[in-house]
Amino acid sequence: MMPKCSWCLSSQNYIDYHDNEWGVPVHDDKVLFEFLILEGAQAGLSWSTILNKREGYRKAFDDFDFHKIAKYTDIKLQKLKEDSGIVRNKLKINAARVNARLFIEIQKEFGSFDQYVWSFVGGKPKQNKFKTLSEVPATTPESDALSKDLKKRGFKFVGSTIMYAYMQAVGMVNDHIISCPSYKKLSEN
Repeated sequence: MMPKCSWCLSSQNYIDYHDNEWGVPVHDDKVLFEFLILEGAQAGLSWSTILNKREGYRKAFDDFDFHKIAKYTDIKLQKLKEDSGIVRNKLKINAARVNARLFIEIQKEFGSFDQYVWSFVGGKPKQNKFKTLSEVPATTPESDALSKDLKKRGFKFVGSTIMYAYMQAVGMVNDHIISCPSYKKLSEN
C-alpha cells in the first residue's frame, strides 16, 4: 500500500479528514466560509486542535451560516468567548463577524465567494508534484495575492500562510505527496 501524507497519521480523526476532505475541491460557499473561519482560528495552533473542536464551532457559529454570523451582536460575541467548544480568542471570535459581512460583500460583487476565490488559481486545482512534505511551501504567489486582496477588503486572520492552508484544505491546490493514494485520486479530476 502506498504511504499517506505523514502529517495525518497521529489520529483516526486526522486520517479521516486527510482521506475524505483535505485537498478535495470545494465550490459550496457555506463550506468555503467554514474553512475560512476554521483556518483563521487555527493561527498559532495545530490543525488537530481545530479539527477536534470542529463540531463545537458548528454549534457555536450556527453551522457557519454567514448571514446569521454577520448579524451577531456584541453580546453574542461576548457569549462565544465563554464557549469551551471553540478557541476562546477574542480577536478570532470577533473576526468571524467581520469576515462574514465581507464574505457577503464578495458574493454580491462576484456572484459567489466560489467565483472569487477560485479565480486565484485560474478556476481549477493546481496540481503540485511534491515527493516529500518538506517540499511543500508555507506560502505561494497565489496565497500572497489572495491574502493581499482579502486584507485590502478588511478581512481578518487571512495572512498568506493561513490562506495557503485554506487553499490546500479546499482543494485549490493538490499538495498530497505523490506517493499518497489521495494524490492520484485528486489529480485525475
